[in-house]
Amino acid sequence: MNVGLISNTYSGITGGNGALNTARTNSENAKFSELIARLQNQDDGRGTLSSAQIADEGRLNGDYTSGYAGTYTLDADKTAKVTGAAANQANPHVQNKTIDKTSLLYEKALELEGFFVKQMLSEMRKTIMKANESDFAQNMYEDMLFDEYAAAMTKNAGFGLADQIYLSLEA
Repeated sequence: MNVGLISNTYSGITGGNGALNTARTNSENAKFSELIARLQNQDDGRGTLSSAQIADEGRLNGDYTSGYAGTYTLDADKTAKVTGAAANQANPHVQNKTIDKTSLLYEKALELEGFFVKQMLSEMRKTIMKANESDFAQNMYEDMLFDEYAAAMTKNAGFGLADQIYLSLEA
């Protein structure tokens, strides 16, 4: 469908602005076509890789959540003390242990803690009364927002559930 044809059809209704709108539309179409041609001809040296080769291990293609990979990278994180609920246990043997927060096991323990935090936030979200019915897109983006809230809380709140999971699975 030609956009210019549609603009000319309605020129009598718009008070003579049809020719101006057609010129603007044609100009925008030409700029867009030029941009597409430039992008198709561009060779920036990256070559061609499939998204499966680019995606991190364990993540789905198109998964744009922040995740927990690379959260802890310092040398001090390799011998970190337990925090949160794991540190508050009455068992003195747990308090003296250290955790390698840079390991893949700890990353997966953080993912599990994040899942529990997300479940908690989802149940809390259900208690909020909404004035209007929301649509599918709003629910989807709210869910993505709460995924990010859960990830941020898991990384920063120091619940200690990931530490407990790590200590349980390490032994």
